[in-house]
Amino acid sequence: MGTMDKMFQQAQGLLEAPLPTESTLPLSALSPTPQPRRRFENLEKLAASIKERGVLQPLLVRPTKDGYAIIAGERRYRAAQIAGLTEVPVVILEVDEPTAQRIALAENLQREDLNPYEETLGILSLLEIRLNKGREEVLGLLHRMRNEAKGRVTHNVMGNSESRVVEETFQALGRLTWESFVQNRLPLLNLPQDLQSALEEGSVPYTAALELRKVKDPQMRTELLEAVQQGLSLRDLKERIKKALKQGRPAQPWRFSGIEQAKARIRLLPARQRKEAEALLKKIEAQVKDLEKLLS
Repeated sequence: MGTMDKMFQQAQGLLEAPLPTESTLPLSALSPTPQPRRRFENLEKLAASIKERGVLQPLLVRPTKDGYAIIAGERRYRAAQIAGLTEVPVVILEVDEPTAQRIALAENLQREDLNPYEETLGILSLLEIRLNKGREEVLGLLHRMRNEAKGRVTHNVMGNSESRVVEETFQALGRLTWESFVQNRLPLLNLPQDLQSALEEGSVPYTAALELRKVKDPQMRTELLEAVQQGLSLRDLKERIKKALKQGRPAQPWRFSGIEQAKARIRLLPARQRKEAEALLKKIEAQVKDLEKLLS
């Protein structure tokens, strides 16, 4: 078993093992710990449940000099605040900060609702812990590994202990390779703020965000971003961007805005009407494409 597997097993073991006695702490004594998860959806629904039934699962916390840091359960903590609670059930773990980070990462990276942007930040945090390096140092190592793998550098990075830690980490996570992470995920860190915000909200796929970053004009990018949020496919987005960049202006935003809105409404129709509407919309799209050819 590799070091990474052992690390997650130890962290998971702490989560699954019989926990110390549950106690209660005031919300004012608790503080969230930085984590990859940036958005907390459906808090109002959870808050309503907590107001009626209380917090059913205790938060995991650890003592600090200023109170208690939350290891797991920040969503419950935030919902309890909304519900007007003054205290919550907790389990206090006497663990150091690195162990607490491993527990928190083990819990968060296993969540199904982490979007690619949050997952990217979580994986980077994990590499920082495992390599005992800062963010910029980790990024530098990943880029050197990529350059060597592509034959761009002559000095040996691959095969050393740090690169083995990187490879082991991604093998243990089992989600993507380090090469794919460097190529497809690290660019997310350099996106314009509007695209980063959309990613954090989960309103656009990361593949669409990477395409949209090619558009430098803010107004043009906003129009295209809104079209994606209304349902524009990645394939159609690439076409629009290619045409918009060639022409130096948005490629008829009125077209995909109106059509995508119509598609959204058609999905709500009964089956028979939906079939007729889809057939009609298909004809309209073909006619609009013919019009675009005449105008281009």
